Amino acid sequence: MEYIKLNNGNKMPTLGFGTFLMTGQECEDSVLKALQLGYRLIDTAEAYGNEEQVGAGIQMSGIDRKELFIVTKVNFKSYANTRETVFNSLKKLNTDYLDLVLLHWPFGNYYKAWQELEQLYKENKIRAIGVSNFDSDRLIDLIHFNEVVPAINQIETNLFCQRRKEHEWLEKYHVQHMAYAPLGQGKKYEMFSNLKITELAKKYQKSPAQIMLRFLTQQEIIAIPKSNNENRMKENIEIFDFMFSDEELEVLKKLDTNKPMIGTAESPELVEKAMKW
Repeated sequence: MEYIKLNNGNKMPTLGFGTFLMTGQECEDSVLKALQLGYRLIDTAEAYGNEEQVGAGIQMSGIDRKELFIVTKVNFKSYANTRETVFNSLKKLNTDYLDLVLLHWPFGNYYKAWQELEQLYKENKIRAIGVSNFDSDRLIDLIHFNEVVPAINQIETNLFCQRRKEHEWLEKYHVQHMAYAPLGQGKKYEMFSNLKITELAKKYQKSPAQIMLRFLTQQEIIAIPKSNNENRMKENIEIFDFMFSDEELEVLKKLDTNKPMIGTAESPELVEKAMKW
């Protein structure tokens, strides 16, 4: 595993396990298996409704809490009760601290929510705080008018949606780029059959998914692929034994369409989806 140092000095794995849309026994079993395979970063959220199952999988693994990096998110509907929501997450995940808590959406009174996260951070209940789905302008505004700079902005990022402009802003303000849907979340299967990807997969004797994940992590973008298939879970984490040349990175960068497949904070479709949560 490779690690990235956040802006507060804490280290975070560059590859983790996502749990979006996982529920019940499937979620518990998948988290347990991921940890057994070597994952140490587990990503969940209040809105996913699976924190208890994630916590159960972690407990069943028997892995020392100090080895883990647990991430959850406060849904915007809970921003008026952020402190209570975080304590509920602590209880569900069966831990006395969280490594990272994100504000899930730039909706509602996220300033109030952020200030409550800042207080929990000062109390050492949270080791790092950040945001998700924040466009650059909202992120910069939040930075300038609050005390703690977000450690993370988790945004949709993958081969066809590389978010390179956003990445520049994140680097400028020392906010770590974290990618959700790093394999397209099942919406862009053509990524897996793209000729440039398959050529590199053949050269390095890797799968297309491994090529796409390594493309992100080699650029120090944290990725959280999701799968309930043990073989794919194992495959997704075995990406740290090769590196692309600068020329190969440039070839892959040219595949960017600069179009989010899931949406941005300004997308009516995304707002509607978030409201359902």
